[in-house]
Amino acid sequence: MKYYRITGITAALTLLIGAIGCNNSTKKGADHTDSMGDADTSIAQKMDSISVSPIADSKQFPGASLGIASVTAEKVGTDSAKVTVKYNVSNFKLTEMTTDEHAAHMANSHDGQHIHFILDNKPYTALYKPEHSVTLALNSEHYLLSFLSRSYHESIKTAEASKLIKFKIDATGKLTQEPTPKEASLFYSRPKGEYKGDETKNVLLDFYLVNTSIAPDGNKISADINGQTFTLDKWGPYEIKGLPMGNNKVKLTLVDKEGNAVTGDNVSVERDIKLSEK
Repeated sequence: MKYYRITGITAALTLLIGAIGCNNSTKKGADHTDSMGDADTSIAQKMDSISVSPIADSKQFPGASLGIASVTAEKVGTDSAKVTVKYNVSNFKLTEMTTDEHAAHMANSHDGQHIHFILDNKPYTALYKPEHSVTLALNSEHYLLSFLSRSYHESIKTAEASKLIKFKIDATGKLTQEPTPKEASLFYSRPKGEYKGDETKNVLLDFYLVNTSIAPDGNKISADINGQTFTLDKWGPYEIKGLPMGNNKVKLTLVDKEGNAVTGDNVSVERDIKLSEK
């Protein structure tokens, strides 16, 4: 397995032969800008065929907020419950296309801006209405992360634009919310599914952090892409280039400053994605 560090440098620096990327600490909060900033926009050196690069200057949504109005459940059948989540969305328009240059060269939803509904760190469901129902087993426990997303699937990384809840469903179908999770967590968002044609040239890598930050001297993300491992130490969107056609594997793991995997319920996720010429 090959390892590469993605570390940020100034635009004036010449790229060295080897692995480089972005290097800056970020905490989740209202002042996060969802971009690497002008000083952090260096391109990661291509390693073998794959490169990982930070993305800068994403369209901002000041004041955008997502709230959970209600979470309810009703028993259906003998072994499951229908759970319905209703949201409040402010200063953000669902179904509107995001006016940003990234929308032109990345996979972009034709249905516009949406909510990413991530249940138990499984592949998200894109919600274009502020309500969603899902059928779950009785006597089960779940994590639900929801956040606002641009039309090209990049998350809005502020405390106001996201909500994480934990809940249980008992044998009768009754839903009980647990205390808000406090442990460091990593949720996988993109890449996801199948990419075709021009979408395969620039593939968005995006993840969501809760109760932690990443930094050169702190926790980091280990991104394993087809056996090549890149270390990410700034929370922001990245762009993967050079993926081969066919099946690809992406695994994201939250690690500590020594590179050891952090323990917890939501700290490591692996996905299979597919690239097709047409």
